[in-house]
Amino acid sequence: MRQWTVDAFASAPFKGNPACVVEPFDAWPETAWMQALAAENNQAETAFLLRTPDAARFGLRWMTPTIEVPLCGHATLASAHVLLEELGLDAGTIAFETAQSGELRVGRAGQRLEMDFPATVPRRIETPAGLAEALGARPSETWLAQYLIALFDDEAQVRALAPDFGAVERVAAAATSARGNLGVAAPARAGGDVDVVDRFFAPGSGIAEDPTTGSMHCILGPLFAERLGRPCVRFHQAYPGRGGDVETEVRGERVLLRGEAVTVVESRLRL
Repeated sequence: MRQWTVDAFASAPFKGNPACVVEPFDAWPETAWMQALAAENNQAETAFLLRTPDAARFGLRWMTPTIEVPLCGHATLASAHVLLEELGLDAGTIAFETAQSGELRVGRAGQRLEMDFPATVPRRIETPAGLAEALGARPSETWLAQYLIALFDDEAQVRALAPDFGAVERVAAAATSARGNLGVAAPARAGGDVDVVDRFFAPGSGIAEDPTTGSMHCILGPLFAERLGRPCVRFHQAYPGRGGDVETEVRGERVLLRGEAVTVVESRLRL
């Protein structure tokens, strides 16, 4: 059985967010086995695929080194890339069946792949006690969805953050009543190639900082589309040393996420 490591939301190797994608199964393995492999891979996510009678439809599950997650954008992008580029699937659109996020569809958009995900509109809240101390900087606004979102006025503030991850997890978990994960974002400098610079801290999912996060942009896309007065927004997730690029387009209750992907490793599992 083969697996591939793919840099998602990246136009070149060693950028974006790496994900492992395992060759599709005919039946789901035991969950504990998949979780053990994800821990062995030690990437932000490992994606597991299940064949169906429809050649362009697959079951999809995502696991971090410690837990199974309900939605993962970059590993979905990596899965579509593997099916199209490594396994030669001849399909205009791939449908993924997921347990908690419904059907997700991915197709080609020029050199990029385009994912059709559910949009999430956050609500503004008072900044929770302890958040500024956890981040080492006070956000100008705080928003709430499945993740806590802290907004700043300047991208330099976002890039400079050096958070206390234990404190981030506690504050975000209390605010969301879920895993303690936090997105941060700010308008990009005028005249650049992107509109927004962001980062994602996910200690509640066993990841201190995620390099590029599709699910966060399901929240940021609608938020900044309304602010900018247009459906398309260009984001750069400023993970130190890597960084990834995501374009979003809001279409009603859905959001399209566009990005490139590059295979960096092909391996064979001796299992």
